[in-house]
Amino acid sequence: MVTEGKLIKVYYTLKVDGNVFDTSREGEPFEFQVGSKQVIPGFEKALIGMKAGEKKIFQVTPVEGYGQENPKGIHEVPRDKLPAGVEPKVDMTLYAKGPNGQSIPARITEVKKDVVVVNFNHPLAGKILDFEVEIVEIH
Repeated sequence: MVTEGKLIKVYYTLKVDGNVFDTSREGEPFEFQVGSKQVIPGFEKALIGMKAGEKKIFQVTPVEGYGQENPKGIHEVPRDKLPAGVEPKVDMTLYAKGPNGQSIPARITEVKKDVVVVNFNHPLAGKILDFEVEIVEIH
């Protein structure tokens, strides 16, 4: 049975707004340790108590997923501040340097004449996540 501390393997399909966003069905099952904060809380909670071979369909709200979209994560960047040679397009991902030198992805959501609107929120922030899972192994 899936409980805290167990190493589990699952096949999953994630749909957002009715479209497949991600799946492990075409390759190896996804493996993680329950309780290690490797996955979003709502995904983990839904698996607790399941047994090997069991399948389940469930939804994860933004609160237990990637959170609500934060308006402070949306910025207008002057086009001349973009990397040289980059022709900005909607849905393109750019990378900014964070305060500790880490790379932070930013999605272009709008291209205007002199500025580009970028969104630093997670692409799944504010979304309801529809999962279909199958427990493959529990160790």
